[in-house]
Amino acid sequence: MKKILTIAAMLLLIISVAKAQKSEIFITDGKAIKGYDPVAFFKESKPVKGSNNISFQYKDATWLFSSPENLESFKKTPEKYAPQYGGYCAYGTADGHKAPTQTDTWTVVNGKLYFNYNTKVKENWDKQQAALIEKANAQWPLIKDKP
Repeated sequence: MKKILTIAAMLLLIISVAKAQKSEIFITDGKAIKGYDPVAFFKESKPVKGSNNISFQYKDATWLFSSPENLESFKKTPEKYAPQYGGYCAYGTADGHKAPTQTDTWTVVNGKLYFNYNTKVKENWDKQQAALIEKANAQWPLIKDKP
């Protein structure tokens, strides 16, 4: 019985990851960008966890915020605060595929929020941001709705 439960749990995990990557927005546990407040990256220059009590639906995803003020800022101009490429890895997007991201890899470049797969990928991203952004901007319309 324990083995069956373990297998079932693994299948649910695989299904949820696959479903998340079909979405235009990177979603984990039902939340965009792992439940972090997208506005805080701009206003506080750091990742801040959002509250389940302060949320907003945008592009079929639940976005969490750390304050009502941040929620209102997002509602007014979500395209200003939402991460590029739906919060998927910017480096991976430039390479033509969606990849999950880690919150600690965030970067704001020219007023836009980007994430990367991990800190090693972010190091490579940092070395060639302008070229990778140009490539990713071209790739994103082709892959955003794909699994």
